[in-house]
Amino acid sequence: MGTKRHFRVWRGDESGGDLQDYQVEVNEGEVVLDIIHRLQATDAPDLACRWNCKAGKCGSCSMEINGMPKLGCMTRMSTFEETETVTVTPLRTFPVIRDLVTDVSFNYEKARETPAFAPPAGVAPGDYRMQQVDVERSQEFRKCIECFLCQNTCHVIRDHDENKQAFAGPRYFIRAAELDMHPLDARTDRREYTQAEQGLGFCNITKCCTEVCPEHIKITDNGIIPMKERVVDRRYDPLVWLGNKIFRRGQVPQTFVTSAKHGDAVHSHAAHGGVHSHAGDSHDPAAEAQAQAGVNWHREVPRPTAPAVDDNGRLPLTELTFDRAAAPSPFGDDVTFPLPPEHLNFAHPEQDKH
Repeated sequence: MGTKRHFRVWRGDESGGDLQDYQVEVNEGEVVLDIIHRLQATDAPDLACRWNCKAGKCGSCSMEINGMPKLGCMTRMSTFEETETVTVTPLRTFPVIRDLVTDVSFNYEKARETPAFAPPAGVAPGDYRMQQVDVERSQEFRKCIECFLCQNTCHVIRDHDENKQAFAGPRYFIRAAELDMHPLDARTDRREYTQAEQGLGFCNITKCCTEVCPEHIKITDNGIIPMKERVVDRRYDPLVWLGNKIFRRGQVPQTFVTSAKHGDAVHSHAAHGGVHSHAGDSHDPAAEAQAQAGVNWHREVPRPTAPAVDDNGRLPLTELTFDRAAAPSPFGDDVTFPLPPEHLNFAHPEQDKH
């Protein structure tokens, strides 16, 4: 026979509610979700609670236990003192539907707003090939079970309703980071989109999202911070700024973003061998404004056709200012610099063919 333990469970709906006290039997090896099920079977048959797998893989039973966002099925009763009162409340960031069930539709709206993986043109799904190093870089973020505990604990969402429309949250920052490092993703400006449309700049890296992640994903260190660094490099790095100035003066071959459309895309035309330029210098004012803002889904930029190093073994300025990975990735230190073109594993093998 188990022992009686004191529980306080929030009961109510969108109109209001309060904590109610229960004395519930607790047996050895049980988790908080077991206690919720016993409550439903004995004292509170109308208690509402989401759950599905009871194995820490579906993310359904997200709740706050003694004020800490956790999964009910992964929180063992043995972690509490026998005399300790266990308080169970719904996720405080999202509207309450009833009892422990909250409306997390905000997260699905942000998921729909996040641009999906863009497969490379001309390659059938079964023909995709990736090197193992690229798989390992993004595999960590694919462990996400979408429990939304990171979204719940993020103070930008939790404490500031006015930020929600312009802030996607940590779950979708790691989604953007995963796609940004994906070698087969055809979109090239996920960093700029994350900054401009998903509110990356609102995050001040308190790491609270990492602390509550049940899959132990290093959301801040491996996802958000590298994305922030790459955005800063793109926008504020003095070497990039200098390269832009040089490009504008015509001292380095430029790429012009024009309004000549083929299908639904705006194509770039390199004046001297297809070397990339951040500046744009477009004949189309609208396209130029988008390029300067850093967000333009329709702009196509060719890969540089010049060798990675010159005859003296030095890296040209265009490589240092190129906005795609042709150098050591911030997500890993397993490559050396400079990297010869034939060893690049962050680019699709046929992306030079337009």
